[in-house]
Amino acid sequence: MDRLRVDEKGTVVRVAVHVQPRASRSEIIGQHGTALKVRLQAPPVDGAANEALVRLLAKALNVPERSVRVVAGTTSRSKMVEVDGTTADAVRALASRGET
Repeated sequence: MDRLRVDEKGTVVRVAVHVQPRASRSEIIGQHGTALKVRLQAPPVDGAANEALVRLLAKALNVPERSVRVVAGTTSRSKMVEVDGTTADAVRALASRGET
């Protein structure tokens, strides 16, 4: 398995995320190449999937939703997400164990 792509600068962590919208449930399931793989119940319509992604990552990383931002790929399955107030190790731990 490739190493998860995570960049850390100060208190901000950037992680590549691969999203599968319209799944049966929302969950972090591991890795897709060098990206964190996430299934979302929300459809990719009117930003619903991005909002669901922000909520899921905020809950999994125990940070406020305002600390999670989709900074690239808003209309793509491949996204770059920025999280303030966590560590690269915490993000890597999500990929290794999967988190709902």
